[in-house]
Amino acid sequence: MTRYKVEPIDLTRISTYPLASRPSKVTTADFASPATKESSLGEFLDTLPNILAARELRELAGLIRHARQKGRAIIAGLGGHVIKTGLAPILIDLMNRGYVNAFAMNGSAMIHDFEIALVGATSEDVDATLGTGTFGMAEETGRVVNQAIIDGAKDGLGMGEAIGRHLEAMQPAHAQLSILHAAYEARVPVTVHVAIGTDIVHIHPSADGASIGETSLKDFRLLCSLVRELDGGGVYLNLGSAVVLPEVFLKTVTVVRNLGFKLQDFYTANFDFVQQYRPLTNVVRRPVAGSGRGFSFIGHHEIMIPLLAASIVTE
Repeated sequence: MTRYKVEPIDLTRISTYPLASRPSKVTTADFASPATKESSLGEFLDTLPNILAARELRELAGLIRHARQKGRAIIAGLGGHVIKTGLAPILIDLMNRGYVNAFAMNGSAMIHDFEIALVGATSEDVDATLGTGTFGMAEETGRVVNQAIIDGAKDGLGMGEAIGRHLEAMQPAHAQLSILHAAYEARVPVTVHVAIGTDIVHIHPSADGASIGETSLKDFRLLCSLVRELDGGGVYLNLGSAVVLPEVFLKTVTVVRNLGFKLQDFYTANFDFVQQYRPLTNVVRRPVAGSGRGFSFIGHHEIMIPLLAASIVTE
């Protein structure tokens, strides 16, 4: 016999309804289907479920195709890991097809892309080299990148264009796998946004602070002009930059609006391993608040970005 004064509630009068009458978020029509060894790439993509991220990936791919049709900006912001995971050929192909018409890079992406062009390899073992003080000390990377930046500043170029120009003049063995080189040849803008001290080229004696600042500031202003073209259906993709590019992108949005240009009805997406504050807030939410839409995809770049590209080009 319980000693409590309160009795458990009586559920015998609970009201219920038929399951089939209930609106449900998932139905079998949205389920995945097995792929076969005979499946084409397009057929494989059709096997993905029409649920959550798979559905949103299809939606984003459709928005990118629509932006291309309307002639709106499609800007890919790149962190260094995107280059290190071998995705430059995918992004160059999207550029050549017209599905990316501008790139923004942080300093890491620029350096990895440059090293790929020069020697076909990048991404040193930091754990093995930091203890000996040799981390970041590759001679050609520091000398050539810094000289390209200095020459670019003298000629009134932004950092991305300056390094692309230098690579075209050098014609290195692996230039065809470099976004900087391919975009320069295609006259597609590349902007580079650095924080002094974050990149290995800054620790070389050839680094010139005035030239770095001048060329990166010019690129920021160029990116503002590119972001202005997002209005009315453009797409901004933040691929793998967790700090620098989300902060830069937010500032371009406020510059464009402060100058009186319309910037509405556009779309943003963030791709990264984990959900982080700056990309979620400064890319996915704030810029498109009340107008447009933001997407967030969590997963490995080397899987998710090729999936996005395949979804775009196989429609």
